[in-house]
Formats: sequence, C-alpha cells, structure tokens
Amino acid sequence: MCMNISFEESWLHKVNPALKLITLTFLFVFVVMIHHLNDMITFTFTVSILFFFCTGHSYKRILLFLIPFLLVFFSTAVSMILFGKGETTLFKLGIVNVTEESLFRGLHLGFRALVFAMMGMTFVLTTKPVLLFYSLMQQLKLQPKYAYSFMAAIRLMPIMFEELQTILDAQKVRGVHSQKGIRSLLKDIKSLPIPLLSQSIRRAFRIAVAMEAKRFNSTNERTYYYHLGFSIFDLLFIGYFILMISLGYLFATEFPLFPVTDVRY
Repeated sequence: MCMNISFEESWLHKVNPALKLITLTFLFVFVVMIHHLNDMITFTFTVSILFFFCTGHSYKRILLFLIPFLLVFFSTAVSMILFGKGETTLFKLGIVNVTEESLFRGLHLGFRALVFAMMGMTFVLTTKPVLLFYSLMQQLKLQPKYAYSFMAAIRLMPIMFEELQTILDAQKVRGVHSQKGIRSLLKDIKSLPIPLLSQSIRRAFRIAVAMEAKRFNSTNERTYYYHLGFSIFDLLFIGYFILMISLGYLFATEFPLFPVTDVRY
C-alpha cells in the first residue's frame, strides 16, 4: 500500500538540492559551535520559521511531525537539568540536584536537539530524492553508479514493506498466526527475515544486472533527463540564513533572555 501525502510546493522546493545539502550540513556544524543559550534560542527561531511556514505542508501535519522531536527536547533537557553539575543550587531532593548551570545547559542541549530535528525534517520535506541525486551528479560530480545505487536503495524500501505485508498475508492464510502467546509471536517473527531477505537479494541482483547492462560503470559522459542548476531561490535561501543569524546575534546581545554568557558541557 502506498501512502500519498499531498502538499503545496514552496520556494524551498526550488532551491538546488546539492546547495541545500551543503548549506544545512554547514549549519549542523555551526550549531555545534554555539555555546550561548540566547544565540541558540534565536537560531531555533530562525529554523522554525522555515519548518512551519515554508515546507508546504499543513500545520496539522507539521505538528504531528514535531511531536516526537518535542519528546526528544524534553527528555534531553530534563535529564541534563535534573542530574547535571553546577555550583548554584536551585533545588535538591535526593539524587536530583537542579542547579542554575544545569538548567541552562539542559535548555541549551534541548534546543540543540530540536534544531537538528527541524533542519533535518525541513530538508526531507522539501527535497525529492531523485532531484537530490541528479544534483549531486551534475553539481558535485558524483559518479552515476553510486548515485543511482543509492536511488535504487531508497526506492527498495517501500517495496520491502509491501513484500513484508504480502508475506504476513500469506502466512495468515496458511494459519501460521493462528496461535497466541509470546512464544508463538517470537516464532512468527523469526519466520519473516529469511523470505524477506531472499526477495531483497533477488531484486537487488536484478537491479545490479540492469545497471551493468545500461553501462552505469562507464566513465563516459552521460545525459540526464533532469537538468538542474542554480536560481534566485538559492540566493534567497543563503541570504535568509545570513540575515536571520545576524539579526539573531544582535538581538541576543542587546536583549538577552537569560543572564548567561557561555554554556559548555
């Protein structure tokens, strides 16, 4: 069964996928280098604008996507807040020791995890895998045999889920799942990997033979059905982060939300 998710393409979908990947990878490294809680909060606001308003998906769906990442935010922040180290004690009960330093570190770590999640989801929701690999081949000169291999692997994932459902239905018809209990459930789970793996190996072998027949290992220049380049949306994407990061830094400096200058673990 294939799930069709409808959405409206925004300007982020028109950004060159390779440029988007490089930019977000740089921002991942940039986030790791942020040691000021106020700067982290303003950068979270910068990324959240793109995530909520520029992915083309409905707000209801965005909130559903955000629920597990909010759980990660709270679990990461609370674990650091309750059991972190510090000098200025705010609350102490048994092994729980909440200090001012652990509070700021926990919030900082939680916002960092949330930023990672939103940047990753923004990239996934606004980038088509096919166009990404075409862009990697055309702009970053990735060899077609590697690009198409990754593309085939991605397309195999929903096929594997369909084959898993087919195997489950076939076993159900034969009465394999008629018994109940933990032992029967474990036995049924053990019976799934072998047929699923054999089907995947056969399909992967056929794909490899097809790629070999179409000369994907050749070093000659190939032609492409999709031709990707750069546009004004690429400048808009980079300019957005430059402008918002600069404004966020000024705001965090002039109007700090928390009286803390540096947070390190």
